[in-house]
Amino acid sequence: MKLTARDIIIAPVITEKSHDAMEKGVYTFRVHPKATKADIHNAIEEIFKVKVLKVNTTSVKGKPRRLGYHVGRTPGWKKAMVTLAPGQTIEFFEGV
Repeated sequence: MKLTARDIIIAPVITEKSHDAMEKGVYTFRVHPKATKADIHNAIEEIFKVKVLKVNTTSVKGKPRRLGYHVGRTPGWKKAMVTLAPGQTIEFFEGV
């Protein structure tokens, strides 16, 4: 199955830490678990029309949760930190 750019980039990650990183040109996204760094690089350039310098990825483990006696986990997910070329921004994040 071939993933499209819209399938690869699921959602932006908006946290205090990711907001501070935006000032340095690093944007954080939740991405498809099977997406490679090259896939993410191409998807960001296609969707937002910016120049990507670097992509770092990490797998985020699900947190343990319980409902009464039953113990489970929230699902894990993949996070990508994308570094843009100097002077470039993603308008989607402005004003957040």
